[in-house]
Amino acid sequence: MMAALLCAGRLAQGQETYRWSFEEGRWEQADHPTTAPATDEQLLKIEAMIIDRRFQAAHAEALNWLKSHPLSPLRDRGLFLLGQSQYFGGDKLESFYDFDELLDNFPGSPLFNAALQREYDIANDWLNGEKRTFLLMPILHMEDEGIEILYRIQVRSPGSPLAEQSLLRTGDYYYHNADFDLAADVYAVLIQRYPRSPDLAKAKVRQAFSNLAQFRGLRFDATPLIDAREQMVRIEEQFPEEAARENLDPVIHWINVAMARKILQTGDYYERTHKPTAAAYEYRFIIKAYGQSE
Repeated sequence: MMAALLCAGRLAQGQETYRWSFEEGRWEQADHPTTAPATDEQLLKIEAMIIDRRFQAAHAEALNWLKSHPLSPLRDRGLFLLGQSQYFGGDKLESFYDFDELLDNFPGSPLFNAALQREYDIANDWLNGEKRTFLLMPILHMEDEGIEILYRIQVRSPGSPLAEQSLLRTGDYYYHNADFDLAADVYAVLIQRYPRSPDLAKAKVRQAFSNLAQFRGLRFDATPLIDAREQMVRIEEQFPEEAARENLDPVIHWINVAMARKILQTGDYYERTHKPTAAAYEYRFIIKAYGQSE
């Protein structure tokens, strides 16, 4: 399994690469100008070193090869192997620079998708809490850099499955870190851009809960409550199984009670300020809209 993962570059040589054509408005097969010559003995040696987990030696060899082959048609592969040696060797920031150079300079490379996936892996590692080493100690948080990488993936490969995955990972990061305003915004973009996503139901549920989490109490703006309730009702209509799994019925009931209490507070205020007509209007609305609530 480890060997298969480390050989991602070799496997990618046989894969088709597709690029989004803005002129045609569709995905098209990309040209592979860097596939000839097909092999290089030194690159094969570097790849074998990576498979054998000799990452430091592979890094030195890959660096020497790139310096001595500035115009080689296999330079994209050399960059990929240099990035691989640093990724598995523990220096993920430097490996990101290598993969990014490949993506910038060789957009038609058969290794484009593999390099883009590796950048996603780096961002995911950082968002999962992996720190960068400083003075031999892993103390530097890299979450902001991880979010930036996920954004670059979306720009480089718009509409692709990896761009969708990057957007979802961004929303999940904000959601789990209680940045609910940002999470709600990201999930809204995901829902709009990928209406057929297999994660659509999950995104809609988390968008609704992100809105609900922004409600600060009965004395504050009720817009987050209203938005969350509307979204949850739609989820029950569109995704009944997901709604049942997330147990949305009690949440919607809680929102109804909270809304009724907020309107009751408004009615009490009008009563205290000697505006009985306005107070009666609020009470009648509660009876009509929330007649089943306590």
